[in-house]
Amino acid sequence: MTFSAIDSALLGPLFATAAMRDVFSDHARLAAMLEAEAALARVQARFGLAPDALAPAIAAISADSLDPAALGEQTALAGVPTIPFVKAVQARLPQDLARAFHKGATTQDILDTALSLQLRAALALVSADLQAILAGLAKLAAAHRDTPCVGRTYGQHAAPLTFGFKAAVWMSGVADAAERLPGLRSRLLLASLGGPVGTLAGLGAHGPAVADGFAEALGLHAAPMAWHTRRVGIAEGGAWLATLLGALAKMATDIANLASTEVGEVSEPWMPGRGGSSAMPHKRNPVSSTVILAAASAAKGHVTTLLDAMAGAHERPPGLWHAEWHALPTLFGLASGALREAASLAQGLVVDAGRMRANIGQTRGLLFADVAAVRLASLLGREAAHARVEQAADEVRRTGGALETVLARDPALHGTDLAAAFDLAPAVAAAGPWVDRALVHAAAVQREL
Repeated sequence: MTFSAIDSALLGPLFATAAMRDVFSDHARLAAMLEAEAALARVQARFGLAPDALAPAIAAISADSLDPAALGEQTALAGVPTIPFVKAVQARLPQDLARAFHKGATTQDILDTALSLQLRAALALVSADLQAILAGLAKLAAAHRDTPCVGRTYGQHAAPLTFGFKAAVWMSGVADAAERLPGLRSRLLLASLGGPVGTLAGLGAHGPAVADGFAEALGLHAAPMAWHTRRVGIAEGGAWLATLLGALAKMATDIANLASTEVGEVSEPWMPGRGGSSAMPHKRNPVSSTVILAAASAAKGHVTTLLDAMAGAHERPPGLWHAEWHALPTLFGLASGALREAASLAQGLVVDAGRMRANIGQTRGLLFADVAAVRLASLLGREAAHARVEQAADEVRRTGGALETVLARDPALHGTDLAAAFDLAPAVAAAGPWVDRALVHAAAVQREL
């Protein structure tokens, strides 16, 4: 039985990538726990706290030799997987080495450090996907820098802009989230070594030095003190993933609307069988947008779990730390599927510039109402010009005429040249510099990822 869609053989491939699922697999967790224990033994040996032979002996133990199912049965009794893990590893070590194994550490040290190792691999996958998305959106924005399309506010036609500008907005949103990743790594990828209550008393005066060496040996950041109940980094990591998903959801929302039959300005990349319907053979549903929007919606509850876990009591809480195990891997799984789909959209979105141009004319010139009002302000005053164009717009909606024609028939405007107000060129020109600025920003973010 599967309780999570991400872990489901049926639904998992839709919502998460195989690579991310591997990062948080039982095998990967056990391998990371072994790596942490070997690093601890290696550093302790420098201070005479463990035999020199212990670290190589641990490193020789393969995660494949450990039975996750059997360890899971014992975890149900122990409450944490580290206890049966330690016993299983000790059983594979010579007796003299087994006694020194796991010295000074506590359950949470090994599990949190293993998690940091998994998170490092997970963030590398996220970073690679972000590179692909930003590169794809940059190409899309540049290619359509001067492609005019409708700007929409409140779901209605507002004023013309360019599709390159719209794509640059998506790109900038993703870049806004992505540029926070380098700093996040330093706060999230921490080694954990504090012992039973965080003081490493079992290692005596060597405690701080061993903790620093432990972090260095694993290529992780050293914490100034135990973070058993300091969960700011974990909560920040989860919130960052939800924020990233929100940026992707902005793009997905626009694309799903633009791909609708009535709008028809873009379509998602298609292959046989993609986005079909069991009842309607003609359908090409926006699958990528659907996956992204589902992930963004599901993420928020998991972030709440991580925020709740910050209220851990004293040196180790009951339950709140365990709740993180449900939330953080799931958030990374959701992010992986959304990033995969976003990369597909960024690199393969089909743009119908002709339909965009046709939609500009759909409202018979109303897209240019604000420009027309500005041009008339010098003749009538700002408020009078706005009122006159508003009245003309009502007539356009009522009669089906064109705004330019209706205004030309107004006796008060006789002889006024309004043709320039209905020229797309100024709107296209105004959008271009913003696209250029966004491209520069996105390129700078990519270099830092």
